[in-house]
Formats: sequence, C-alpha cells, structure tokens
Amino acid sequence: MSESTTATTGLTSQYIAQVAGDLEGNLKEQERIGTEIAALQEQLAALQQDQSVLVNIQQALGVTPSPEAPSATSESATTPSAQHTAEASVPRKRRARKTTAAKSSTTGTKPAADNPAPTAAAKKTRPTLVELIRRHLAEQNEPRSAAEISTALSQAHPERNIKIKVVRVTTEGLVAKSQAQRTKQGASVFYSAPGATTPPATERSETTDR
Repeated sequence: MSESTTATTGLTSQYIAQVAGDLEGNLKEQERIGTEIAALQEQLAALQQDQSVLVNIQQALGVTPSPEAPSATSESATTPSAQHTAEASVPRKRRARKTTAAKSSTTGTKPAADNPAPTAAAKKTRPTLVELIRRHLAEQNEPRSAAEISTALSQAHPERNIKIKVVRVTTEGLVAKSQAQRTKQGASVFYSAPGATTPPATERSETTDR
C-alpha cells in the first residue's frame, strides 16, 4: 500500500513541476511580447505626433494636404500586435496539434468532383426498353420471338438485366399501340416492325415461345 502511495505522490510531483515550468514560460513570453507592444505603441504615438506637426506646417504654407486615414493606419498597426498577443497566449504545443489536425482534415477530404454521381441528363440519354425493342424489330428482315429479342438485346446491352417476360409484355404493348405487329406460327408467337412483310410459316422453325 505504501509503495503505490509513494508512486502516486511522485507522479503528482512531476505533473506539478511540469505545469509550473509551463506556466512560468507562458508568463515570460507574455511579458516579452507586452514589452514589444509597448515599444511599438510608443513609436506609433511619436509618428502620429510628427504627422500632425507636418500637416500643420503644410497648412501654414498654403499646401493642401493629401487625404490621410490615421484611424485606419492606427488600426492596421495595432491589429497585428493584438493578434500576435492572442496567438502567443496559446501554448505552442496546442497550436502545433491544431495545425496538424487542419492538415489531416484537408488532405483527407476529397473534392466532390473525384466521385461524380450520374446526372439526370446522363440517365435521360439511356434508351428505354421500348425504344430498344422498336429499333431491334426495325433492323430485322423477319419476325422475332420474345426469346430472340431478349437474347439479342442482352448481348448488345450486357449492363441491363433484360428478361424474356418483360420483353414479351413490352412488345405486346407495342402491338396494342400499332407500333409492332404480331404473327403466330403454330404454337409460337413472333413480332416484327409495323408494315414488315411476314414470311410464310414454313420458313420459321423456332422454339415455342409461349
């Protein structure tokens, strides 16, 4: 029990000594910067006094003085000093940690342009299944079954999941709108573009497409 108490006491003493040293260094730094600020303020006051004397001399000589902005000059001269004082009051270690964190956050953030999302314009340029089916039928010289249309479109557009049932329903919708025509050869159903010449049934030997 006595050993743990001794170790705790020693650790506390180290912290106390370290904090006291940091505090002393902080106070010395503030004192040094305060002295510099006082000297700069004295120089500024002397310059402002000289300026007023020179302006009075110009007026006595009948020379119109150029417009000056002493308030702005005073503010610009005192603002950096105040900022320097505020920065000096913060421990150097804390400022270093903030700088490192800012750099890591800047490098870790990627611009949105590196990962562009598909735009609405790009989606609109993608042809619909209705357009693909009508285009495919217009390019054929003979009627095609739903299975043949689905296979051809899947090969031409592998990125799209085109199913036979969806193709059959879509093509039947085109037939209902007179944008495609349907012919039946035995138990099989074939589709072609409107106005296309349908070959005799004996010329087709396709698998049954029900």
